[in-house]
Amino acid sequence: MSEAPAAPQPGSVEPPAAARHLDLLLIPPRPRTGWRVLPARVVAMCVVELQKLRHDRTELYTRAVQPALWLVVFGETFTRIKAIPTGGTPYIDYLAPGIIAQSAMFIAIFYGIMIIWERDAGILTKLLVTPTPRSALIAGKAFAAGLKALLQAVVVIVIAALLGVAMTWNPLRLLGVAVAVILGSAFFSCLSISIAGIVLTRDRLMGIGQAITMPLFFASNALYPVAVMPGWLQTVSRINPLSYQVDALRGLLLGTPSHLALDFAVLVAASVAGIAGASALLGRLAR
Repeated sequence: MSEAPAAPQPGSVEPPAAARHLDLLLIPPRPRTGWRVLPARVVAMCVVELQKLRHDRTELYTRAVQPALWLVVFGETFTRIKAIPTGGTPYIDYLAPGIIAQSAMFIAIFYGIMIIWERDAGILTKLLVTPTPRSALIAGKAFAAGLKALLQAVVVIVIAALLGVAMTWNPLRLLGVAVAVILGSAFFSCLSISIAGIVLTRDRLMGIGQAITMPLFFASNALYPVAVMPGWLQTVSRINPLSYQVDALRGLLLGTPSHLALDFAVLVAASVAGIAGASALLGRLAR
């Protein structure tokens, strides 16, 4: 008798290993979308911007000269003559947080020049055709400006400490200082990019930047209390984000009375509004 045919082996539910590898080649991984991709793109753009410092660090050194002069010349002089009422705080102590905010703003307010250069070099067009949202591009550049300003703030804090300014070294307060510097710089860099999206040329942007930096500085509480200003200037100071940044820095570094919750709320709202406005004008800049 012939043997009965062998029963067929049950098939495995798992596909062969070769087939699985082939599927990985033919079927691309599902891309991340929505809110999950935004933080990664913002961090990537921020890292790209910060890598530019590796090629030229002289900007950090040269920009430290002006804050040092403000503290050494202006601060020391007005501390001696006691012409500005600061509530018992030495004037150079009162001035130091304002100079930190000023130096950060001066770095950020001309950030639009860089994006115009990227437009002229064709880099901006290449960035806009990537899947990266425009808001991520702007936010990455804005927070990179904030980190650059933070490096500048560290230099000013060191100079102020050498001049005898009584500041706190509490790590949590210093962390708050870093957040305030980054948020304020993010807003002013977005303001600069928005202006670049309107004027479209570097010469016009430099002219407008120079025209608004000193009014923003003097129409804040960086040099003197709001109470000594005329009424109309007090109104301008209350809508100036720089005033809230200085108030936060002064309260955190010196321990003077401040409104930290309001200060950070205004800075966050200003940064979000700045990113939204700059993102809306970015396409016009690339045309």
